[in-house]
Amino acid sequence: MDAPTPRSALSIAGSDPSGGAGIQADLKTFSALGVYGAAALTSLTAQNTREVRAIHVPPVEFLAQQLDCVFEDLDIAATKLGMLSNEHVVATVASALRRHAARNVVLDPVMVSKGGAPLLSDTAVDALRRELVPLASVLTPNLPEAAVMLGLAEREVLAAPERACERLVALGCRAVVLKGGHAGGAHSDDLYFDGTSFTQLPARRTLSENTHGTGCTFSAAIAAYLALGKPRLEAVQFAKRYVTAAIEGSKDWKLGRGHGPVHHFHAWWRDASR
Repeated sequence: MDAPTPRSALSIAGSDPSGGAGIQADLKTFSALGVYGAAALTSLTAQNTREVRAIHVPPVEFLAQQLDCVFEDLDIAATKLGMLSNEHVVATVASALRRHAARNVVLDPVMVSKGGAPLLSDTAVDALRRELVPLASVLTPNLPEAAVMLGLAEREVLAAPERACERLVALGCRAVVLKGGHAGGAHSDDLYFDGTSFTQLPARRTLSENTHGTGCTFSAAIAAYLALGKPRLEAVQFAKRYVTAAIEGSKDWKLGRGHGPVHHFHAWWRDASR
């Protein structure tokens, strides 16, 4: 019997040559969840588990060509947005999403790498708020990113997460997941808000240095589940379980000398030594 044609999802993000984050993490996530992955590169980075050493942003005209080629040929059921670098990239991506009536857009407002390197220019933040947030089905900021987007101190977001979610949804997205990983403590709980109701997304924190690409993986998993036809909240809940298991699955890995990657294929690789 012939296998059915898989659903397709597109990642619009930067490349991580060490394989733990960005386009590479997104494609692994799509594959792990049974979705065909396509990718359009916004940026090329020279990075590893310890640092981002250099960033190259190709001409936006080339990015537009990538996006048109993919959208004109594949039936893209969901699109994940990651590293967008500057306001010109933001504008190019927003134009393409509108031009092709992109569905199920998941926006991960990547601003800083795990090692602390800036990945989004200050001038791009306003463009992201203005042009991309209104196109997003789900917005997935962590606490520092939410603070920047709202012009608040991080402690203010942490003190009133419900109010922060309300303000983020008021920017135009359909729903927001405020990620709580930066809050510390024994749990890493997220908060979902769809403009009507709040849903807690609890998880016990895994003590691990291998957390490189967790945000990329989480947002890509949301896009994958949306591509598979899951309702928005269910897609987020499934994605939370997936990334939590991926972090647990790599906690004993010794890949790299910094923040290692999560285990995208934790449900399939029974013996990582083979």
